[in-house]
Amino acid sequence: MTELFHLLAPEVAPVWVLEGDIKGFFDNINHDWLCRNVPMDRTVLRKWLRAGVIDRRQIMATEAGTPQGGIISPCLANATLNGLETQLKRHLAKKLGVKKAGRTKVQVVRYADDFVITAASKELLENEVRLWVEQFLSVRGVELSREKTQITHIHQGFDFLGWNFRKYVPKSPYRKDKLLIKPSKKNVSAFYRKMREIVKGSGTLTQEALIGQLNPVLRGWAHYHAPVVAKATFSTLDHLIHWRLWRWAKRRHPKKSAAWIRKKYFHSINGRNWLFAFPYRNSKTEVKYRRLYALADTTIVRHKRLPGDYQPYDAAQELKWEKLRVQRMQHKLRYRGQILGLFRRQQGKCALCGHAISKETGWHDHHVVRRVDGGPDTLSNRVLLHPNCHALVHSQRQAVALLHSGL
Repeated sequence: MTELFHLLAPEVAPVWVLEGDIKGFFDNINHDWLCRNVPMDRTVLRKWLRAGVIDRRQIMATEAGTPQGGIISPCLANATLNGLETQLKRHLAKKLGVKKAGRTKVQVVRYADDFVITAASKELLENEVRLWVEQFLSVRGVELSREKTQITHIHQGFDFLGWNFRKYVPKSPYRKDKLLIKPSKKNVSAFYRKMREIVKGSGTLTQEALIGQLNPVLRGWAHYHAPVVAKATFSTLDHLIHWRLWRWAKRRHPKKSAAWIRKKYFHSINGRNWLFAFPYRNSKTEVKYRRLYALADTTIVRHKRLPGDYQPYDAAQELKWEKLRVQRMQHKLRYRGQILGLFRRQQGKCALCGHAISKETGWHDHHVVRRVDGGPDTLSNRVLLHPNCHALVHSQRQAVALLHSGL
C-alpha cells in the first residue's frame, strides 16, 4: 500500500493500472517448474508437494499446486512469481529501448499472488504487458482470470488488498489531483456482515460475552485500516453497529421501555454518552466498565516506506531496522504491553549503563542475540537501552550487561 502511494501520488505518476488476478493460483502451480527453479533440496520439496491434504478425515492427493494454509505455501507462491517485475522491465527495455521503456512508467507491486502493474498508457497494458504476463504465468502452470483482471484509470480507482486507491480531481483549478486510499466498499460490507452475524447469532450471550466476541474483530479490522484515510468509514460503521446493538437490546427486552434499556446497556463514560458497556466492580468496590471498542478511536498512523535496498539480514543496518521497528510498533497495544514488561523486569533501568529510563531519556528495544544471527523476537532476547547506549552497543559490538536487564 505504501509503495503504491509512492508510485501513484506524484503529479507525473502513471495513470493506468492493470489489476492482476490469478485463477486458482495455489491449486495449479506446476510442480515440475517448482522443482527445477526453487533453490532448495529437490527431494524434500517434492515430498512437501506430494504429501497430500487431509480434509474431514479424507486424504486427497496434490498432483499440482500447493495447499492453501500449508506452512510452505506462501514461500512457494512467492518463489513462483519472483522475477515478474525484473523480467518484465528487461523485456520492455529489449523491445522498446532503455530510454523509451523508462518513459512507459511500468512498475509492479505484488503481495503474494495479488499484483498490480502501472503504466502511462492503456494500450501498452492491453497489447504488450498483459500478453507477456500471461506467457510468464503459463510456464508456471497458472493463468490470469479474464473476468477479474481489469485495466482501470486512476481517476476511476481500483481495489487492492481491501483498500480503494483513487485519485480525486479537485474543484479548484489551482489544486493538484490528490490520491486517497480508503477501505474498499467490498471490504467494509464484508466486515459489517460479519459483525451483524455475530450479533444475530449471539443467542443467550450476556452483554459482557457479546463485547468479548466483538472487540477482537473490531480492533483487528481497525488496526488493519489504520494507515489509510479511514476516519469517516470508522464513524459510519460505529453508527451502524450502535444501531444494530440497540435492536439487539430491544429484542431481548420487548416489554421494557427505551429509557430502561438505555440505562441497562448504554452508559456515559468520561463525558461520552451512549457507550455500549458492561459495568463491574473491582476489588476496591469502584465501578468500572468493559466497553465496546470504538472504531473511531483508532489512531491513524501512516506506514513508513522501506527503502529499496532493505535487507533484514544485513548486520550493518540492524540498528536502523530496530529503530524503524519501534516506530512502527509503539502505537500498538500489544507492543506497549511488551515494553511495560521489559521496563518492569529491568526495574526501570537501562540494561547497559544501569541508569533510569524515562520518557525524557527515551529508549530503544534491542535484541541481545541479533536477528541476523538467528536471535528470536521473544522478550527473553530483548532489553531496553538508552538511545546512546544502543548506538554504542552496535558501533563497538559491546555486550549488554545482562545483570541490569534481570536476565
